[in-house]
Amino acid sequence: MRILFALPGLHRYNRGAEIAFISIATELTKLGNAVTLVGTGPVCAGTSYRYVRVPSIARENFESFPSIPPLRNEYAYEELTFVPGLLSQYRPADYDVTLTCSYPFTNWLLRRPVLRGARPAHVFVTENGDWPAYENRSEYRFFGCDGLVCTNPDFLERNKDRWHCVLIPNGVDCNRFRPGVARRQAFGLPADRVIVLMVSALISSKRVATGIAAVSRIADADLVVAGDGPLRHDIDALASRLLPGRFSRVTAAPEQMPALYQSADVFLHLSKDESFGNIYLEALACGLPIVAHDSPRLRWIVGNGQFLTDTENEAAIARQIIRARDVSPAQRQESINRAQEFSWPRIGEMYQRFLQNVATSAVQ
Repeated sequence: MRILFALPGLHRYNRGAEIAFISIATELTKLGNAVTLVGTGPVCAGTSYRYVRVPSIARENFESFPSIPPLRNEYAYEELTFVPGLLSQYRPADYDVTLTCSYPFTNWLLRRPVLRGARPAHVFVTENGDWPAYENRSEYRFFGCDGLVCTNPDFLERNKDRWHCVLIPNGVDCNRFRPGVARRQAFGLPADRVIVLMVSALISSKRVATGIAAVSRIADADLVVAGDGPLRHDIDALASRLLPGRFSRVTAAPEQMPALYQSADVFLHLSKDESFGNIYLEALACGLPIVAHDSPRLRWIVGNGQFLTDTENEAAIARQIIRARDVSPAQRQESINRAQEFSWPRIGEMYQRFLQNVATSAVQ
């Protein structure tokens, strides 16, 4: 198959959707497909897929812009500046199927009518949520796809009667993310403290402020946050007040992330409505115990052996962190085994089957 992935952040950001698309594309290439990615980051040497770079204005430049439909956030503004370059490079006849998780503009462009021949089948992946697929207000009325990849069972249940759906989770590279020797000095972290790690964008839905408040209740614990976003100044100010001398905000390159997980004692993530969350699998693969918000969706990902709780209660979060730091070697191995069920080769095979099915259905 000839497959196109289009997403503004490709090769520019090392975050969930971008990591997922690059990993899926790599596996699909291994399976013999001709895969093209269009993004706005630099060309990287050694990729197995074809990469096309187009210009756009980075989302950080739009953080203070007004929220209006369909430009509801900085991601939508960024996407609007991405589609002219995508349009200049997109040749529908060159592909059998296209994929994005970006709405509205990229989805609209990839589904546009063509003058000659047939438009390739279009698959939407719910990396950032499934609301385009079920909402009917404003710009969401114009959503469409030939196949919908649901990254969790909730999305599948909600959309299966309307769209051609499949349940495919995200994955993890268990060759990169695995247990290893802590390298705290490389990140400027103390050797004699409990290190609680959050890997998170600094936006309100990630609830990093709640993590700061919870860790402040544990006298011998430091909080490390790997991430950036529009709330960076608020987060830094709160940590300075509640965690003086016990807070670090770090920037880690993709190749450094396994070492960062390996250098922590507990992984903390407080988002309540994560579509999937690759970071859970990365932590599991490194044998790191997870403290997070208890929900059926998260238990479907991490199993029943983690330290899930009502994260509206800061004292309950602190208690779970204290429990998690004393996790046994056997529990760590259970986490590692769980992560291996989500290896990227397995996920790639699931995409291969679904994309073939969608592409075949589209030409019948």
